[in-house]
Amino acid sequence: MSDAHLTERQLIEGPEPVELTDEPIRLSTHDPEQDPQGRGLVSRRRRIALTVALVAGLAGAAALGVAGWRIAQEKAVRMDAPAHLAGLTRDDSERARSTADYLRSGFAADIDLDRSIGTVYRDPADEKRVVLFFGGTTLLWQPERELDSLFRLMADETGRVTDVRTVPAGKYGGVMKCGRTSGDGGDFAICGWADHGSVAMGMFANRPVDDSAGLFRQLREGIQTRD
Repeated sequence: MSDAHLTERQLIEGPEPVELTDEPIRLSTHDPEQDPQGRGLVSRRRRIALTVALVAGLAGAAALGVAGWRIAQEKAVRMDAPAHLAGLTRDDSERARSTADYLRSGFAADIDLDRSIGTVYRDPADEKRVVLFFGGTTLLWQPERELDSLFRLMADETGRVTDVRTVPAGKYGGVMKCGRTSGDGGDFAICGWADHGSVAMGMFANRPVDDSAGLFRQLREGIQTRD
């Protein structure tokens, strides 16, 4: 038996040993140098994907910027009811003040307001065409949702509010809607507005909805001011 060192023995069976060379080991048969079109296609796809992502990001940032600007513009609001407005006269009688306070308190109980107001206006041309106004100021992130909840509340209180539709909001923007209801007190048109700084509602006795919407815009322009 030979006593030769183990390292001097040769393997008789088995695969040939792998020789390491200076050439890079390729894990694929694809040769990028021989397929420049494929490499260009991948690059274009990456550029397109990056462009889409950037555009989407910029669009999102722009939307947030517009929303932030709108909130900043609308949040600083004051509301005061002048004695004379849009051909109407504020009713300062004890009965009218009691009604206004009742409306204002009920309104403020359902939405967290910084300041609330309520008043009754009378039409000198027709005493039956009374106008009840109540509203307040606060920061609203989703004005339309808040306004819709107030219309649902009015429906619960009066039985129902029908034909609610969006109407032009006027120079202050936001959202404005009107509908109508009827009850023991007669027929009323109901209008409401909401923006990022205020929300209000008006009840108009014995007036068509379209006429009430126009009058409500006039009331808003006389009652609401922005800093």
